[in-house]
Amino acid sequence: MNEIPNCPKCNGEFTYFDGSLYVCPDCAHEFQVEVEGEISVTDDVARDSNGAELQDGDAVTVIKDLKVKGSSMVIKRGTKVKSIRLTENPEEVDCKIDGSSIVLKTCFLKK
Repeated sequence: MNEIPNCPKCNGEFTYFDGSLYVCPDCAHEFQVEVEGEISVTDDVARDSNGAELQDGDAVTVIKDLKVKGSSMVIKRGTKVKSIRLTENPEEVDCKIDGSSIVLKTCFLKK
């Protein structure tokens, strides 16, 4: 199989193979191509650093000290965040910490 398939999400033609998945640089979509040429889409489910599925309203804990861009605020490791909200991007969640609305990457959270 020498031909690289177009992105099934945005039909972009600049996809590339990244070791185990095909990646579209235009929309950041990742997908696999089966032996017969069928496209298998990876699930767009938000998961924490341990792989547990996240839902709206979950309580999570921060696993690493995080500096907040544009602020002198630091979110300390072990901070409990209640009632998160999922965003369109499965790698990010929206939440409130100390009254400030913040978007956090799911790779720094655990359920």
